[in-house]
Amino acid sequence: MGHRSPYKSPCCTDTLRRNTIGQTPPPPPRVLSPSIKQNPQCTDPEWSPQGNRKEPSRSGFCWGQFCSTAKMDFSKLPKLIDEEKESMMGFVHGVSGPVVIASQMAGAAMYELVRVGHAELVGEIIRLEGDLATIQVYEETSGVCVGDPVLRTGKPLSVELGPGIMGNIFDGIQRPLKDITDLTKSIYIPRGINVTALSRDIKWEFLPDKSIRAGSHVTGGDIYGIVTENSLIKHKIMVPPRSCGTVTYIAPPGNYDISDVVMELDFEGVKEKLTMVQVWPVRQIRPAAEKLPANYPLLTGQRVLDALFPCVQGGTTAIPGAFGCGKTVISQALSKYSNSDVIVYVGCGERGNEMSEVLRDFPELTMEVDGKTETIMKRTTLVANTSNMPVAAREASIYTGITLSEYFRDMGYNVSMMADSTSRWAEALREISGRLAEMPADSGYPAYLGARLASFYERAGRVRCLGSPRREGSVSIVGAVSPPGGDFSDPVTSATLGIVQVFWGLDKKLAQRKHFPSVNWLISYSKYMRALDEFYERNFPDLVPLRTKVKEILQEEEDLAEIVQLVGKGSLAEADKITLEVAKLIKDDFLQQNGYSAYDRFCPFYKTVGMIQNMIAFYDMARHAVEATAQAENKITWAIIRENLGDILYKLSSMKFKDPVKDGEAKIKADYAQLHEEMQNAFRSLED
Repeated sequence: MGHRSPYKSPCCTDTLRRNTIGQTPPPPPRVLSPSIKQNPQCTDPEWSPQGNRKEPSRSGFCWGQFCSTAKMDFSKLPKLIDEEKESMMGFVHGVSGPVVIASQMAGAAMYELVRVGHAELVGEIIRLEGDLATIQVYEETSGVCVGDPVLRTGKPLSVELGPGIMGNIFDGIQRPLKDITDLTKSIYIPRGINVTALSRDIKWEFLPDKSIRAGSHVTGGDIYGIVTENSLIKHKIMVPPRSCGTVTYIAPPGNYDISDVVMELDFEGVKEKLTMVQVWPVRQIRPAAEKLPANYPLLTGQRVLDALFPCVQGGTTAIPGAFGCGKTVISQALSKYSNSDVIVYVGCGERGNEMSEVLRDFPELTMEVDGKTETIMKRTTLVANTSNMPVAAREASIYTGITLSEYFRDMGYNVSMMADSTSRWAEALREISGRLAEMPADSGYPAYLGARLASFYERAGRVRCLGSPRREGSVSIVGAVSPPGGDFSDPVTSATLGIVQVFWGLDKKLAQRKHFPSVNWLISYSKYMRALDEFYERNFPDLVPLRTKVKEILQEEEDLAEIVQLVGKGSLAEADKITLEVAKLIKDDFLQQNGYSAYDRFCPFYKTVGMIQNMIAFYDMARHAVEATAQAENKITWAIIRENLGDILYKLSSMKFKDPVKDGEAKIKADYAQLHEEMQNAFRSLED
């Protein structure tokens, strides 16, 4: 009973057995879904009437199961999705510092977010080979063992974009540090902590756009509501770039948290619910309607930068300099006083004290808006990934910062992003690259360093935003670079200079002489001069020739310095003596600026132009007086000018002490015009 006569013709099972003799046995049979019932028509002797297999088939499943396929219900067969659930889990294969290799990761995608180990550390896949995935982990990996689970999330590293970003401080992967402190009561971030980036508890007052109602057609980038995040920032709620359709519901005015549905769309029968928060992958550029030429200056409040080496809104700038040259002070001055609507400050691998200084100083600094005094912290968001945080997260912090910047740009704001410092980011790339055993290039940096830097800096620019109403926004990137020993031939500095359009080179010798900002006026440059000519001609028509004259005077002074060291000042021509003295006046009283004084920490552009006009006017009048009387009996020399016009020289030196807050624009302009008139009268009487 149950055995077939040897005289009967062989069935397919016998053939399969015969063909597999001597071969490696196949894996154990896959257990079919319990929903599958034994087919009563099946006459295969290997199956008992109860549907249980008596003798395991070598093939792994029963051929008799499929004898009468016409009556089989295929919908009850096990689906691939059942296996997909299991395939979302891999296992740790090896650990090397922040780099973890995981096995059984077939089906994973590049840059997919994963959770590593029992502590569920956040990581990102950076290489795939077969079913092995190389993961860079954004947290400390001590304690991760071979065989620990690796859970795939099926989505890339993304940031949450919505109300609550301004005034907040995040780490490199957008975990809110204030919320973590309140939750854990600790000064340290626990490993694997999972906190939403934006608080779901805060209610925001949502005001829908009056032009949008049920039945309206919307597309990506359309503004359909406004949330007053604070008194400085009106947070515009936009349709995500990839969404579009017909509005079936829009929330009435009221208070909602960011997880509440405020709008529903219908596109070809597919419904989509929109909340006030968007999720966007950090490595992906947010789309814009078109790129526009940048033609409006980014005013920094630093005279040397605004007058000689201007940057534009939507421009790229590098600040390389050795330790102690003042990179961070310039970055913070830009954050405090620049004409930007939103500031994103990324502390990437620098000291934690610098970020704590920002947190301490920014709330105390104020700006006037519509007659009200507001703290500038309301327009600032901080991304802190300091030197004592995991190395791998430095790269993520740069991308997190630029994605936040692009989001506010899409609202129509002018955003400035400070990255301090991109050298630490490059060092993180070098460490990860070394652990991956990649071929090193110059100084051990990976060969793709230039490409990574370019992909970051090219996300800057002025654009016409997607959607309606029509609006323009910009992202300006200012990247500090810390070359070891102040060597500007360092690979990071060289690669950066090939990409950025403005170079503010800081000089160690100037810093040692306490000349701050220590921007070297001989090596720095800006490629935006021509782009800004139209703005200057319209508002400050004298500035372009004045700037050229200042650069000529400083260059002549540098050339004369060697002669003076050899033969002294006395043997120089009178015109050269004037050049030396005016160059000293420009360096000490125009280019130098005390960032910690009330009168000089911020210099408005009208004050900058007024100072430079008077200094160059003095130079021109002095040169004219000397040259006009060169053949006369009573020659005018520099000694005579200095003796008779000592009070004018003193007033020229004192122009920087005019306080724009106390004195106001009208009084400062009037004082500078009066000084110019006094100079003309003094030189006229001297020549007479």
